[in-house]
Amino acid sequence: MLFSRKDLIKLLGPLIIEQILNVLVGMVDVVMVAAVGEAAVSGVALVDSISILIIQLLAALATGGAVVCSQYIGKQNLEAACHGAGQLITITMAFSLLFAGTALLGGRHLLNLIFGKAEEAVMNNAAVYFRITAFSYLFLALYNSCAALLRSMGNSRASMMASLVMNGLNIVGNAICIYGLHMGVEGVAIPTLISRIVAAMLMLIMITRPDNLIHVSDFRKLLPDRELMKNIMGVGVPSGLENGMFQFGKIALQSLVSTLGTAAIASFAVSSNLVTFHYLPGNALALGLITIVGQCIGAGEYEQAKQYTRKLILANYAFLVVICGIMAIFSRQIVSIYHLSSEASVLTRHMILMHSCGMLVWPLAFPLPNALRAGLDSRFTMVVSVFSMWAFRIGFAYLFVKVWQVGVMGIWWGMFIDWIFRAIVFSIRFHGFTSRVRQV
Repeated sequence: MLFSRKDLIKLLGPLIIEQILNVLVGMVDVVMVAAVGEAAVSGVALVDSISILIIQLLAALATGGAVVCSQYIGKQNLEAACHGAGQLITITMAFSLLFAGTALLGGRHLLNLIFGKAEEAVMNNAAVYFRITAFSYLFLALYNSCAALLRSMGNSRASMMASLVMNGLNIVGNAICIYGLHMGVEGVAIPTLISRIVAAMLMLIMITRPDNLIHVSDFRKLLPDRELMKNIMGVGVPSGLENGMFQFGKIALQSLVSTLGTAAIASFAVSSNLVTFHYLPGNALALGLITIVGQCIGAGEYEQAKQYTRKLILANYAFLVVICGIMAIFSRQIVSIYHLSSEASVLTRHMILMHSCGMLVWPLAFPLPNALRAGLDSRFTMVVSVFSMWAFRIGFAYLFVKVWQVGVMGIWWGMFIDWIFRAIVFSIRFHGFTSRVRQV
């Protein structure tokens, strides 16, 4: 077997810790930003909805590079893996420059186009936050690329430590700027920029070390190579489109929720925030699948790729039994932290319980497709995911809410139908995995 139990723990452990840290730090960050004022919080929230989309696009491109490099490692072709690493950095930097340039040139006009006529104070704060954080896209691209490359060689501890430094700097910077210097929205944006710069520099230092399996120590590896770029983009672009459509779909559902009243809006926001804990192990294991399955495919060990995928999916279910069980049992106490109205509290608890049950199919709908992507089957996963998102999650949500008058619960029923469809299709596709897998 290519990966021992120790190897799996060494790869997956830091990924799980990193996912938990990101969620916890994100929650702390929201609390600290709230001290600046409602207009600042709203402005930051508007820009973050754009930033999340950009982050997902950059992460999708990084996934493409990780798949290619993992396969080359499996083939023991380390020269090609290093060349692929250079190409990934070139691609993501080019896209990040495009995103940053659009944000800086479009600025307030772009925000008005996307969000319409929000209050003047909100738009002023959003414009300031957008302008400062736009400079960080370049460093975010470098960080994502290097993190994906380090994970592809099994070194997830490095990205975990860099994430810890980045998030720690962000929190400390926010505390100094907001509570100490009493700055406005700039006190939120500047620490974000600085933390991303520092994290990117740390990752760049790591990826240039010649003792790594994959390293970029030669400038010539950054020069465009059409064939390698095609392979990376072949995975990255479909994944990016899939992530982009998913984000647009979430915005459409948020718009639908906004028509259902204050209790529905509050309960949906709180439950959506809390159930992110359900996804943490699966998201980490999905990242690990790219490395594990990619290396197995590169080595021609297709059956091993299937075995490891099954092991990680089963591990995901084991984590879910614990996490969903705790959240279901203590849902009343957890929801009480948010001081919601009695109506909103009841709705939130019901949604948490529903979500805990729905997680029975989630591992087959979301982590499992990463095994297909590692086998260069990302176009299929994109088509299925985009179709299912709009036909089932959004289509049925509107039917449940607008036609059948189910209320906010209808949003979740539509989501579960989406999950079930994906799980069935991807499970069938995975059954014939060895006959469809491709190598770079």
